[in-house]
Amino acid sequence: MKRTDTFNSGLSENDVTDESVFLNRRQILRQLGFIGAGSLLASTSTHASASLLDLLGRNNAPSEEGFRTEPLSFTAAERTPEQILTAEDKITGYNNFYEFGTDKGDPRRNAQALQVNPWTLTVGGEVRQPLTLDYDDLFRFQLEERIYRLRCVEAWSMVIPWVGFPLAALLKQADPTSDARYVAFETLHDPEQMPGQRNRFSGGGLNYPYVEGLRLDEALHPLTLLAVGLYGKTLPPQNGAPVRLLVPWKYGFKSIKSVVSIRLVKEQPPTSWNRIAPHEYGFYANVNPQVDHPRWSQASERRITRGGLGSDERIPTQLFNGYAEQVAHLYRNMDLTRAF
Repeated sequence: MKRTDTFNSGLSENDVTDESVFLNRRQILRQLGFIGAGSLLASTSTHASASLLDLLGRNNAPSEEGFRTEPLSFTAAERTPEQILTAEDKITGYNNFYEFGTDKGDPRRNAQALQVNPWTLTVGGEVRQPLTLDYDDLFRFQLEERIYRLRCVEAWSMVIPWVGFPLAALLKQADPTSDARYVAFETLHDPEQMPGQRNRFSGGGLNYPYVEGLRLDEALHPLTLLAVGLYGKTLPPQNGAPVRLLVPWKYGFKSIKSVVSIRLVKEQPPTSWNRIAPHEYGFYANVNPQVDHPRWSQASERRITRGGLGSDERIPTQLFNGYAEQVAHLYRNMDLTRAF
């Protein structure tokens, strides 16, 4: 099996991988953060309940984009066996997806009837080649398995093994014009299937559909992923099936779920949380322990692992969620206390 180059981060697989979860799996999970398993061509379609492991192991073609894994920055505190993958039942059962309710358990309770196949994802705006993808198209990209930290703005975090492909691979096909400066994203709007969209009370006060945005250079960064699975299986509905965004150096609300529209635009697009509370939720939403939320500190976080009494650990939060070496240059000469 061909793999992209890897760099020694000082953190072994055993430091982040629960042996009972990944025992005897392929040696594609190497370092916490960006996992370059090799970009593997998924040449067949899949179903909502299917495992993605076969797709990851079939037709081992190297990535056309030539993305490489990058070295990561780790504190000494992270080089401990306690920094393991978050248990799958915690990832799928403790979640913010207000379209299905505001309690952390509501998405798993209320999202199971969401129809994810058929699905349509459109890519348009300032592009030369507008695209319309169906459900099967999402699994024809060169899929990779990566472990990313997920840091919620509420000061809890997880370590999650995702399956997906770089957003840049999709945008490259659309061929952005010289006027494209930002990328705007939109979630499915279907109040019949998404009870939180029926009124602002049940949906946490948001105006729907949920929208998000990135600068174009952020969207094209190799760490920015469109995920179609986790733990080797297709995404559960409560985690953003069939396709969601992942921007691991930003707070979790930037990683929009169940995406149906991607548009390249000239001007900075509106974002859902910034619309309702601009003094609390900025456009950039980069993880920054030095910039507190107006109502709580961001200096530390509760790392959710297996769950249960005493199983979670309070750890210091890292600038850019530990991905500073890869992304800090994107914000050179910016005042991060103002561009929050």
